[in-house]
Amino acid sequence: MHIVLQLIPKKYLIGGTLILLGLSGLLIMSTIVAITGEFEKDSQQSEVTEIEGGGIGVGTANVSPEVMKYQPLLEKYAQKHGLDASYVPIMMALMMQESGGRGNDPMQSSESFCGSVGCISSPELSVDKGVLHFKSVLEKAHYDLKLCLQSYNFGGGFINYVMKNGGKYTPELAISFSQLQYQKVKHTGNYHCVRPEMVPYSACYGDALYVNAVLKYYTGTITADGKPAAPASGGSGDKLGVKVIDAGKTLIGKTRYVFGGGRSQSDINAGRFDCSSFVRWAFEQVGMNVGPMSGVTTDTLKTQGQAINPKDMKPGDVVFFDTYKIDGHVGIYVGNNQFLGCQGKTGVAIASMAKGTYFGERFNGRVKRF
Repeated sequence: MHIVLQLIPKKYLIGGTLILLGLSGLLIMSTIVAITGEFEKDSQQSEVTEIEGGGIGVGTANVSPEVMKYQPLLEKYAQKHGLDASYVPIMMALMMQESGGRGNDPMQSSESFCGSVGCISSPELSVDKGVLHFKSVLEKAHYDLKLCLQSYNFGGGFINYVMKNGGKYTPELAISFSQLQYQKVKHTGNYHCVRPEMVPYSACYGDALYVNAVLKYYTGTITADGKPAAPASGGSGDKLGVKVIDAGKTLIGKTRYVFGGGRSQSDINAGRFDCSSFVRWAFEQVGMNVGPMSGVTTDTLKTQGQAINPKDMKPGDVVFFDTYKIDGHVGIYVGNNQFLGCQGKTGVAIASMAKGTYFGERFNGRVKRF
């Protein structure tokens, strides 16, 4: 063979190789297009460690796409550091306030990690150390979530101050702590009020209104002791779930799958849906708003509701599948290893998710109860 190759002119060998590479590339491209054409497209490709029933999933983060893309990493490191997944939306809101998801240190965790600003240049390291620091502060604050958030901004000294002054976060304590600390450092000239309304109080150390600044990006319930509260009994996995399924079934045989469909009333009237827009529509029919018509995706849906162990699934729970990407497809569980969804070849239909089937092999264990 070696002798034969020596006899063939080099230009023909190169040309033949390029032709083979081109044909291989076309084959790969056509395979990718065929797969992605069946399901929703999303630019996020990050790996995520699945959490089975780990969180009480109570709130929704109202954040930018730049922050939203960090959700898989926040879930991954929450699991790594033993932090309940219900705090992920709060940390997304915190990141929104800190950086808007921009830069190499989106959680602004350099100072807590190494004692100086700018020592972290890897977004993933920022998330890793930010989650670890959040958990540490949360525990020191005895799970008083508002105290935890303010201490993320002020530093651990604020926790000690609160414990000596009633043991519970209040906005007044945040302002008084800022005043005291500012008196100690104002001579350096390095501190100024980040909020004009704090100037009359000389509360120019950190951000005394940090708690409200973070929580404006969060929709959910916080109990009197500062912990996220579990949803009320019922939800989509109860009688309401059956109603959602019944509503969704009315579209069987009347729709077709269109990527990006279902995000306008004209699309809905014409029966054009994709998987996430169909799920949103079905819940809307029973009075539940799970996202805006124009902006719903699998990734916005998975931030909502209560995380459920797959062993505890009930009709009406929302199930996710890893197709062309993590959480690439979504549907509504109907029982007996079946789900109702809008699929590429059938439109809205009931499909099997039993082991050995296409969706059964791609079910990733993520189940949410709205």
